[in-house]
Amino acid sequence: MQNLILDFGNTLFKAAVFEQGNLVHKFSGSKLFTNKLIEVKKEFPQIKKAIFSSVVMLDEDLIHFLKNNFDCFELTSETKIPLINQYKTPNTLGKDRLAAVIGAFELFPKRDILVIDAGSSITYDILTRHSEYLGGGISPGITMRFRALHQFTDKLPLVKPLDFNINLIGTDTQESILSGVINGVKAEIDGIIDQYKKIYPEIIVLFTGGDLKHFDKNLKNNIFAAENLVLHGLNFILNYNDNKTV
Repeated sequence: MQNLILDFGNTLFKAAVFEQGNLVHKFSGSKLFTNKLIEVKKEFPQIKKAIFSSVVMLDEDLIHFLKNNFDCFELTSETKIPLINQYKTPNTLGKDRLAAVIGAFELFPKRDILVIDAGSSITYDILTRHSEYLGGGISPGITMRFRALHQFTDKLPLVKPLDFNINLIGTDTQESILSGVINGVKAEIDGIIDQYKKIYPEIIVLFTGGDLKHFDKNLKNNIFAAENLVLHGLNFILNYNDNKTV
């Protein structure tokens, strides 16, 4: 049995085909068209079920295609999950945050886990060993910070990092922006991890998201890199709900 998994973020979509719990095919881009799904369906004719998660509005034709060609449903706040969700406003909880936490639950059941997802924003989510999702924090992502400095000032340039081993002392404006943003983000992440460790001494830290590559070797704290955590979590949710209906 094969599953189609779709995650629509603020800037990119990520998609995968899972077979018996293993990720066998992955693709991504800025916009998903039905033609691409037709190609995937031809290449993987055993796909029967699909799940999609989105933090943006989706094209109605795309949703129509998914529901007409697969046994498909959308991840919402009403979807059955294997966790106790303690978030006070579950309807406002980002679906990618929820899926990432469930992916972490699949990897490390009955453990205290901090999930850090570095993308358009940086999110921190805590899952306890009692299978309780408590919530976490949301912070501006790297690109957002560079854009904010450019857009909300008159003279600061828009800087793009080429290297994340940045000197602490910037010797010109561009280097100073790089130092402030990159070293600031590193200090933020390490500092928040340290705070969680005081509460949960045996905590596991899972790091995912588009900016993962910039942090997997540049933090003081030890982390587990989990590039496809959201996709794995969505696949777990799909199988969990399928088993619930048997």
